[in-house]
Amino acid sequence: MSPLAPFKHDTFRIIWIASLASNFGGLIQAVGAAWLMTSISQSVNMVALVQASTALPIMLFSLVSGALADNFDRRRIMLVAQGFMLSVSAILTACAYFGLVTPWLLLLFTFLIGCGTALNNPSWQASVGDMVPRDDLPAAVALNSVGFNITRSVGPAIGGAIVAAAGAAAAFAANTLSYFAILFALFRWNREVPESPLPRETLGRAVSAGLRYVAMSPNIGKVLLRGFVFGLSASAILALLPLVARDLVRGGPLTYGIMLGAFGLGAIGGALLSARLRERLSSEAVVRCAFAGFAASAAVTAISTEAWLTSLALTVSGACWVLALALFNTTVQLSTPRWVVGRALSLYQTMTFGGIAGGSWLWGVAAEQYGAANALIGSCLLMLAGATVGLRFALPEFKSLNLDPLNRFAEPPLELDLKPRSGPIVIMIDYEIHEPDIPEFLRTMAERRRIRIRDGAGHWALMRDLENPTTWTETYHVPTWVEYVRHNQRRTQADAAVGDKLTALHRGTTPPRVHRMIERQTIVPEHYERYKQPAEMH
Repeated sequence: MSPLAPFKHDTFRIIWIASLASNFGGLIQAVGAAWLMTSISQSVNMVALVQASTALPIMLFSLVSGALADNFDRRRIMLVAQGFMLSVSAILTACAYFGLVTPWLLLLFTFLIGCGTALNNPSWQASVGDMVPRDDLPAAVALNSVGFNITRSVGPAIGGAIVAAAGAAAAFAANTLSYFAILFALFRWNREVPESPLPRETLGRAVSAGLRYVAMSPNIGKVLLRGFVFGLSASAILALLPLVARDLVRGGPLTYGIMLGAFGLGAIGGALLSARLRERLSSEAVVRCAFAGFAASAAVTAISTEAWLTSLALTVSGACWVLALALFNTTVQLSTPRWVVGRALSLYQTMTFGGIAGGSWLWGVAAEQYGAANALIGSCLLMLAGATVGLRFALPEFKSLNLDPLNRFAEPPLELDLKPRSGPIVIMIDYEIHEPDIPEFLRTMAERRRIRIRDGAGHWALMRDLENPTTWTETYHVPTWVEYVRHNQRRTQADAAVGDKLTALHRGTTPPRVHRMIERQTIVPEHYERYKQPAEMH
């Protein structure tokens, strides 16, 4: 597959180009904010907190944003997020122009921009799968990294020049203008939102479903862990880079921008090389190389006093940054069906940006106590330790799983007049299993249990009839009838193999018998008439 194949799709191409302008402005704003903080505060920790204040809301709010992305029109969510960031950036520009910005006010503005990013990112990343077919998805994720890092390679240098020539207010103004391109592109996108016959999930239930799905998906759990460790250790370089530029190489805002540009240039190279590396190396090997390369870059940055040598090291760290994060992102997307992809990506972002936010604070404190060079050496050691985590939690390989809906379920005709919120619903499925097939049946049932709980079932159990030992009964609960229907519609083509295997092991003369029941408490006869109305959950 060509790495440029996603550009054949008009919507992806137009929004990708608009994102270049938006990312360009965002990086100019980041340079202005970081350098402004060095001018208005002497605290090393406050400088590091500029990056933390942007990453923290992504950690705090991404899960809620992911639930919104899976239940509402993603295009509208992105329009709201971009409009909010435009407003915040305009106010920040005015405050900076009139000299009203204090260290804590600057952190508040960067935090609010981070909130807009937290709302936007799950919808944007989940929308990539709506813009391109599944086969083009890895290339599309890589192209998003390329786009961001094209701007990173030149944006910070230009941002440094703008700050040096006209001050931080000019950098904030450039960022304000950059939002108009992406807003225009989103307005032009005529996204077809599929109609669902089921009522929309409540926010709390949607968040719970996302947490449950990820908890019951071991491969995604490994990605979350590795993303957190990578963010925690690798955040040191970007968080402390203003101090490196000012104190270790004795430069100014232009030097800082050039160093960020070198990081971005390396990231472009990493994104372009990622497909070839995945062909030759396992996913785990690529991630370990990324950890090791980042560690080497941090060590060189710590001991270097020459801007050219530090910039050279930063190209390596930029390549490693993209290799790791793009691989994590693609693994999550290819391991998740569309109904929950926004929540899975938001949890990945929560862990990764949680590591970045925590690491930015940690390395800022370490730099204040022991100096920026020693803090970078400490991050180098943590990165090397992070590479060894793969010995226990190796990253899974890409799999060609068909995660499209199975679409085998049809609502059965019911004698009771159930309402959507009627419940709790109890499901019992009877199987006839011969003695020689029991070990294989139990192994398959273990996988069935994981799928059931992952898709929303509770109180799952497997029982064996004492009087008829060949009879086994699978049972589980769901809160309401609509949740039972939703549970069955979440099953994917990849899950069909488990159900087909259980059907093949069943030795009855008829298919496995399914009992669908509504749970009721015992009531005395004189109150029965009150409960003869259509069953509803009380």
